[in-house]
Amino acid sequence: MRQANFQGALQKALRSGFDATTTATDVIKGINLTGKIAIVTGGNAGIGLETTRVLAAAGAHVIVPARDVEKAKHNLQGIANVELETMDLIDPASIDAFAERFLASGRPLHLLINNAGIMWVPLRRDHRGIESQLATNYLGQFQLVARLWPALKQAQGARVVNVSSFGHQMAPFNFEDPNFEQREYHTLEGYGQSKTASNLFTVALDQRGQAVGVRAYAVHPGSINGTELGREAPLELFQQMGFCDAQGNVLPEVAAKLKTVPQGAATTVWCATSPLLDTMGGVYCEDADVAELDEGQIEHRHDDPSTARGVQPYSLDQTSAERLWILSEQLTGITFPAN
Repeated sequence: MRQANFQGALQKALRSGFDATTTATDVIKGINLTGKIAIVTGGNAGIGLETTRVLAAAGAHVIVPARDVEKAKHNLQGIANVELETMDLIDPASIDAFAERFLASGRPLHLLINNAGIMWVPLRRDHRGIESQLATNYLGQFQLVARLWPALKQAQGARVVNVSSFGHQMAPFNFEDPNFEQREYHTLEGYGQSKTASNLFTVALDQRGQAVGVRAYAVHPGSINGTELGREAPLELFQQMGFCDAQGNVLPEVAAKLKTVPQGAATTVWCATSPLLDTMGGVYCEDADVAELDEGQIEHRHDDPSTARGVQPYSLDQTSAERLWILSEQLTGITFPAN
């Protein structure tokens, strides 16, 4: 009998024993991934790089598809069990080409970590006219999973981990105007919508995939110091928010409340490998455990990143998830029955 996390039915902490200070190395202790194949998008920088490093150290063969191969080669230097590939998530042809090369190798895919993403960008559109954060953070993810589905099924026990964000709380998915053609563009609204889409995709994917041995999880890594996610944001914005000084240095009192990169990668690695999740999927996780359903009882404070927690019910809604699946097939031109 299929379980589903629609409306947050399964959003209850498992008492994993981990917390916000846990690192990726902590959660994978005692787990051997020898013989397992993983793909980590954005696996050459930030929490993606740490995810790659930790999975490879546990014995997995990790494939890192990157837009800038030279940069990725430099960042991945010295890490064993890593294979570098080319892919740009905003380019559908690039996704298809990467997936075709992987499928042609005949290998199963045990772990697909959809880690790559963009944030704080001005209004841009891909060649289809789709807003860039929606295209990169969600539609590229949908297309990649759909194209790699035969390899995921072949693994006979695979996990898809979609790196989402607390940012999903900034906006539900706008079905009437997803590409900001009729409304004013706000970059954080676009980001929030893309992460809500990722959560909706996760619950629908898990509900469909569990019959063929594929489970899906959404992850909020936490508020992290030292990633490249805000590289396009104007310095004035972070200064106005009280995050950094005039030179762009993160203020010590702010840094003390942020996660390190190894802590930021912990929930991704936990979702990818924890035995506690062997019979459960479709859940939104944070701090290496299943997150609390946010029904208005959680106080969120801008000056305390630890309060950036919980998952909005609208991002787990069954009707919205099914509607988004249909829209995603229309926007990508891909029929993805996921069975």
